[in-house]
Amino acid sequence: MKVRLFEIFTSVEGEGILYGTKTLFVRLAGCPFTCFYCDTKESLPLDSGTEYSIEDANQLIDSNLKNQTYKVNFTGGDPLIQHEAVALLAKHIQDKKIPTYLESSCFDIDRFNHVLPFIDIVKIEFKTKDSDFVDSKHYEKLIDHTMKCLQSSVKSKKTTYIKVVVSSKTQPNEFKNLVKEIFDIVSKDDIDGFIIQPTYGISEPSLDLLLELYDLVYPHYIDVKVVPQLHKFIGAP
Repeated sequence: MKVRLFEIFTSVEGEGILYGTKTLFVRLAGCPFTCFYCDTKESLPLDSGTEYSIEDANQLIDSNLKNQTYKVNFTGGDPLIQHEAVALLAKHIQDKKIPTYLESSCFDIDRFNHVLPFIDIVKIEFKTKDSDFVDSKHYEKLIDHTMKCLQSSVKSKKTTYIKVVVSSKTQPNEFKNLVKEIFDIVSKDDIDGFIIQPTYGISEPSLDLLLELYDLVYPHYIDVKVVPQLHKFIGAP
């Protein structure tokens, strides 16, 4: 089996509940979406990056793995585009007793479930309609798959948290409906975090909007946090 990797590098985790941890990032090529705020557009085409055999990719990961690395993060693009390869690479990391971490929009429940046994920490990213990447019909299908992936991750007892990227385009009423839909299927005790991540450098949301969105999550989950991307501020990749 082959895998297309865009890049591998060590940095600090810039997002989410493990903000600031030393992480090896394995960025896979390919993503089905083109969100207007995407900061890794060069990795979106499936033919970007370099093709490796799984064996060579594992060796490349090993050669880049530094001491005291907290976790290995499979990112993209969207890793589920190459789900079979991700499962094999993640198993290799788990065999080393290093936590594996998946960040994905979770656009396909079958691909997600194929990868899930080899993942320890799951960041499930819910897209908002204002991301401007699919029409309303396909958006509803995406949300259905993302919800199913959330349920599957929780049922499998994975460390699971939610991230929603918001911008000045984000509509509070639509955000409110999304939050309600999420907490209709999971409880506050099922998840390990809810992160509201503001866009940076493009359509940035105001503080008033961020606080309004925060207040919409708080009744469901009091540990909600607004967390900007750390690496953007410290010049890290």
